[in-house]
Amino acid sequence: MELSVRIERWPLAGAFTISRGTKTEAVVVVAELSDGTRRGRGESVPYARYGETPDGIVAEIEAMRPALRRGLGCADLQSAMPAGAARNALDCAYWDVNAKAAARPVHELAGLVAPQPRITAYTISLAAPAAMTEAAERAAGRPLLKVKLGSGDDDGRRIAAVRRAAPRAELIVDANEGWTEANLAQNLAACADAGVTLIEQPLPEGKDAALARIKRAIPVCADESVHDRASLDALAGKYDAVNIKLDKTGGLTEALALAAEAEQRGFTIMVGCMVATSLSMAPAMLVAQRARVVDLDGPLLLAKDRADGLRYDGSLAYPAGAALWG
Repeated sequence: MELSVRIERWPLAGAFTISRGTKTEAVVVVAELSDGTRRGRGESVPYARYGETPDGIVAEIEAMRPALRRGLGCADLQSAMPAGAARNALDCAYWDVNAKAAARPVHELAGLVAPQPRITAYTISLAAPAAMTEAAERAAGRPLLKVKLGSGDDDGRRIAAVRRAAPRAELIVDANEGWTEANLAQNLAACADAGVTLIEQPLPEGKDAALARIKRAIPVCADESVHDRASLDALAGKYDAVNIKLDKTGGLTEALALAAEAEQRGFTIMVGCMVATSLSMAPAMLVAQRARVVDLDGPLLLAKDRADGLRYDGSLAYPAGAALWG
């Protein structure tokens, strides 16, 4: 396989804020693989939380060029690279080029049924309660809202304000590791009062033992605490669900395997994304078919998506067409 790789920058429609900071553009890495006739693409998002940078991810991918030329395949890639954004870009590019070579869609190659449209969450960024109220009012007609929390002592006011502004929407909360053991109980209670149905990663990875002890009425989902199948053992007794993101698993191959094993262990499946274009969402839509909660709104946060992107009818996300991926 011949390789090309590049960094792309996609402006956001507005600021996107979580407990760790604010961004105004999506920085993605696109890998392309060619067998000489066909070309496949994969997109990933370097995530500073895991020590990843765009240049670093490009370097990791470039380092695989000799092995790719020698015939390294998608199956071999899983042991040749660690889970993360670099492997994700290459893994998804492999699925794309292999589908084109076989003249069959990726879901058939993976032994899956044809993907169907799914309702995706729409994100309300972390801000002051008044600003979150305004954002929730604009999105109140959407069936599922993901509310970013995890900063200071105002999270109870924030989630209450969002609930008042969007009384009919299902709410899920993502604290992005921003809560502490000291404020966990009060924040869980505020979310219960607001009718929240799922809470993502309330405590930092590695400092989440309190989740095994505290009584709660709302299921808790691991995000930063789960990457691939090797992560699952440490989640028992603390988490009820897992958020599968291809940039964490290192591609579609491991994401599908993680989903299957997590289900076997009794975890509810959520599929999520980084802020990225439809090229990142396309393979994740295959994992979304077995997910209770789908959070693939990345393109909706961009000022402009790439050509042939996913079609969104409000919050209903449609699977990718062949011109985009797979």
